[in-house]
Amino acid sequence: MGLFDGTSLERPVTCPACQKKMVDCGCPRDAEGHPCRPQDQKILVRVEKRPGGRKATVARGFDPVASDLPRILRELKPKCGGGGTTRDDSVEVQGEHVGLVLALLAELGYLAREG
Repeated sequence: MGLFDGTSLERPVTCPACQKKMVDCGCPRDAEGHPCRPQDQKILVRVEKRPGGRKATVARGFDPVASDLPRILRELKPKCGGGGTTRDDSVEVQGEHVGLVLALLAELGYLAREG
């Protein structure tokens, strides 16, 4: 029971991102419970060298709680034609695919840039 329950000052608690009631909100949340939409995350995509001269495209900066990293990887791997993995806050795809990864992340709503 809140302080203003039953008075004219009573207002439902709303999500700051979508303005819906908190019980109806479907926005992804970070570890602290704050809304964390894809367009609010700063993703950097770059190519890193691996041992043996191999290269991998790495996208870093995802919120590990709010972002479904395995789903993102499942969408990236077939389009890039290689394997990949997820780490703490990043998705790695084998090979040099910076342009393709940037385009696919933009399609998913993420603001990604090369870096």
